[in-house]
Amino acid sequence: MSVIRMPSASPSTARAINDRLALDLLHREGSLTATQLKTLTGLSRPTVADLVERLQDAGLIEIVGEAGAERRGPNAKLYGIVAERAFLAGLDVRTHGMAVSVADLLGRTRAEASVPFELDVETDVAVERAIALLKTTAAEAGATELHTIAVGAPGLVDPATGGLRPAGGLPAWHGKLVDELRRRLGVPVLLENEVNVAAAAEQRLGAARDRDTFVLLWLGFGVGAAVVLDGSLRRGASGGAGEIGFLPMLGPGRLPTATDCDGGFHTLAGSAAICELARAYGLPASPADNAEAAEAAIGYAIDAEAEEFLEIVAERIAIGTAAITAVLDPGCVVLGGEVGRAGGEALAARVSRRLAEISPLRTEIRAGTVGGSAVLEGAVLTAMSAAQDALFTPG
Repeated sequence: MSVIRMPSASPSTARAINDRLALDLLHREGSLTATQLKTLTGLSRPTVADLVERLQDAGLIEIVGEAGAERRGPNAKLYGIVAERAFLAGLDVRTHGMAVSVADLLGRTRAEASVPFELDVETDVAVERAIALLKTTAAEAGATELHTIAVGAPGLVDPATGGLRPAGGLPAWHGKLVDELRRRLGVPVLLENEVNVAAAAEQRLGAARDRDTFVLLWLGFGVGAAVVLDGSLRRGASGGAGEIGFLPMLGPGRLPTATDCDGGFHTLAGSAAICELARAYGLPASPADNAEAAEAAIGYAIDAEAEEFLEIVAERIAIGTAAITAVLDPGCVVLGGEVGRAGGEALAARVSRRLAEISPLRTEIRAGTVGGSAVLEGAVLTAMSAAQDALFTPG
């Protein structure tokens, strides 16, 4: 019988693996001594000493203090990642404006700003204002240049081109902004659907921290979903995984089309539908019918204990959720967006009860906890992960 011998890692590959392991530990655990790195990595003392020297020479880690008030000497030195080694930016691009956050390599916010836009703003004007805001915010953060930028925007991201697919109702400046950032700044500019980056925030910071499989159901002006399976975001063959607003609904009314989701789940659970239902029940709801109006209507209904209205909203959400669970069976659905945020645990509990009545699959319904900054925080996390991958992986 022949014995198959697996090739061992080359010295350079082994060093790269060890370096990344140490950097990931320093990011997750904070500053550590060489002894602590040895314990956590299982590497020998000489190997740890070599990697510490290597990472210091690369400008990735530095001595940040000593362990214990009375300890001195080489073994007491605390090492930490050089947060200023790179700066990154997250952009939350919306129909009515843009928000930007500039952070360091550890994802810590250094400066934030936002700018509103009128719906009829000229494309070139909006692009120039947005880029100017990004540059000003980066300067306030102390960043002479940005390493990576991540943009969260509504709409479909074409996996073949990395750009936004033209869609009715979305401003033209969204796509042009990304193109101009890539052309002018010459740094990686990552574009992701807004719900997908919000899911990254909920998984890292919010309601899905203990889940590697879940769906974020975004309930705002429109509805959408982000699908995370086995720890990986699933975008679909054309980037359209989670476009649940187009899910056809049985009953009277026209079907959605390829360019218009009216007649789909959007018509049942989007902000206009929520506001219309609220007015039908005598609850105050702004005629603007936007996400903020729906958020206010849900909040008022919970405070006023408008049970019948809330039960109908929960039933509508449960219908879309049942379709998700029938196909994916994620075990956990997080309610996000303005409606999910306003409804909180009270709405999540109602959706859970209603879903259990119409679906045989056990699914936990959770309220999103990241809040109104989910897209912006998710964009920062996306940029941070990409920057760390680039800097923490030699060659």
